[in-house]
Amino acid sequence: MGLKVIGAGFGRTGTSSTQVALAQLGFPCYHMREILANPANKSHLDFWGRVARSPPGTRQDWSQLFEQYAATVDFPAASVWKELSEAYPDAKILLTLHPGGPEAWYESAMETIYRGEIMWEWKVFARLVPRVHRFRDMTHRLVWQRSLQGAMPDRARAVARYNAHVEEVRATVPPDRLLVYTVTEGWAPLCAFLGVTPPDIPFPDLNDRASFKRLHTTVRAAVIAGIIVVTAIVGILCFLARRHL
Repeated sequence: MGLKVIGAGFGRTGTSSTQVALAQLGFPCYHMREILANPANKSHLDFWGRVARSPPGTRQDWSQLFEQYAATVDFPAASVWKELSEAYPDAKILLTLHPGGPEAWYESAMETIYRGEIMWEWKVFARLVPRVHRFRDMTHRLVWQRSLQGAMPDRARAVARYNAHVEEVRATVPPDRLLVYTVTEGWAPLCAFLGVTPPDIPFPDLNDRASFKRLHTTVRAAVIAGIIVVTAIVGILCFLARRHL
């Protein structure tokens, strides 16, 4: 299919709503959730792991990932937006911004996607589940170190990095190839940019902060339950060992 739209905006800038909107406009869209949500994409995590371990600018066979997609938004693709823009020179660049500004983006990221980087429950969970470990390693390298340049969780540094990224995209991409966009603007600017007719349906409004919180709660409960079970087993084994001494 080949990419026609490349999302350069960081995660937590309305990318879930934008993904659905692009799909409704006829641009099947790649998002972070594609890596883990679809069993057919089980090899994608390995691919992104190789990208994360490679120096920036390394040539990749992007067709392995995007054969069935016409667009990308969100991390990890936003981390390599420059490489993708070179690989797909006719694709348009879509820079999504958080409607509330950089400070609101920081708050949103801290409450959702960054929690998997710092919460002890996720660290324990990753040690128990190899696929989760590979996913955390990939996001650590590609998102938090390469894109955010180690700025998180420091508010001032993270906001500065967000602003610097926005200015870099604006300065690098020709104006006729770039749309700087917030989802609160709705269909009109996005459809004009893509040269398509706005659909007669409401613009998608997906705020998945609540689903992130439910996921973190589930992982926390699972890890704590696992620790209790392991502790109980160790205790029983120690008791039995002492009885046989």
